[in-house]
Amino acid sequence: MKQFDAVDIIRAKREGEKLSVDQINWTIDAYTKGAMGDEQMAALAMAIFLNGMDREEISQWTTAMIKSGERMDFSSLGKPTADKHSTGGVGDKITLPLAPLVAVYGVAVPQLSGRVLGHTGGTLDKLEAIPGWRADLTNDEIMHQLGEGCGAVICAAGAGLAPADKKLYALRDVTATVDTIPLIATSIMSKKIAEGTDSLVLDVKVGSGAFMTDIEQARELARTMVDLGTDAGVKTSALLTDMSTPLGLKIGNGLEVEESVEVLAGGGPSDVVELTIALAREMLTAAGQPDADVEEALKDGRAMDVWRQMITEQDGDPDAPMPTSTFTHDVVATEDGVLSTLDALSVGVASWRLGAGRAVKSEPVQAAAGIELFAKPGDEVTKGQVLMTLHTDEEARIPRALESLEGGIEIGGDVEAPASVILDRVE
Repeated sequence: MKQFDAVDIIRAKREGEKLSVDQINWTIDAYTKGAMGDEQMAALAMAIFLNGMDREEISQWTTAMIKSGERMDFSSLGKPTADKHSTGGVGDKITLPLAPLVAVYGVAVPQLSGRVLGHTGGTLDKLEAIPGWRADLTNDEIMHQLGEGCGAVICAAGAGLAPADKKLYALRDVTATVDTIPLIATSIMSKKIAEGTDSLVLDVKVGSGAFMTDIEQARELARTMVDLGTDAGVKTSALLTDMSTPLGLKIGNGLEVEESVEVLAGGGPSDVVELTIALAREMLTAAGQPDADVEEALKDGRAMDVWRQMITEQDGDPDAPMPTSTFTHDVVATEDGVLSTLDALSVGVASWRLGAGRAVKSEPVQAAAGIELFAKPGDEVTKGQVLMTLHTDEEARIPRALESLEGGIEIGGDVEAPASVILDRVE
């Protein structure tokens, strides 16, 4: 491989130049192997943040990150594979009911998931609230569960998948270079393409609780990721979905598991059900089953059966009650009127401060911490009515959580509840 100097590559992108294929390949290889230092990659990430990348650069950067590690291959399963990825939000527990629901129809769902960082929830942390449940599986265990087991797996991605991304993501998180389309798109898609799924549905969140607060930005991100997937031979589509207010009525780890089980039992909040069904339809259509009656599988218990099997196969107890918090605090309405605002970011940060999230990767999370909501925008409320209950194992966390809710709850004025949580579709 041609040799470059990191300083020259940083300078080129700082000046807004396009990086060549050779420059990108060298950069990712050098960074993965430690020949390019964190401080140099941090400078390059900021230059990319400020000056962007064109489609060719983004595509090549993704390819180089995939090449930094291994690729999984599910062709031996003898059935189609479909996956979903969400860009992250507040109360977004959709993977939990979605994976077993899609698996009902004989489609393998390799859902390699992540952990919470900041105010957005992490699927693995939620499931670890279930006693015994195990996130770390070997490749053989994943293949067995998808092929001979229940057909769905939610687990941690192995260290071998796009290791460059793992290293770069940790750096971006501490250098204010997370929320830029080239680096978000290449991070997500390098892992998903390396994962080896046949088809992929992206849930791109829009609103205060998402990385993308503007719908045009979100649309550009969705378009970029769909193009990357398509170019790599993965059948890819995206839904743009609303994250201006929390999804569902429970935010936190164990609390979100409870709500997911409610959905699998044929109930649950209407927005969670709507999005679960919409994403299931996208995944099943991509897998060649456009006519699958997904609502029926939620109602008749088939999805619940797969969920129970999936949890059991990963050593969890599907009948175990979720942990309960030591301390609770009610937030009440200060006046009569219509709840006009329940800001997703405010609620997400409050849940994080209660112990549901972590500030650094090594920090443990509280399984029982989080927030229960009893009203959503558009609901009529009366003075003194409980709007939400805060849950935590450490009472000292409550004041800072309340601080983050200031300005995030507004009563008064006419507001219509959104007709749908789904804002747009990109393919």
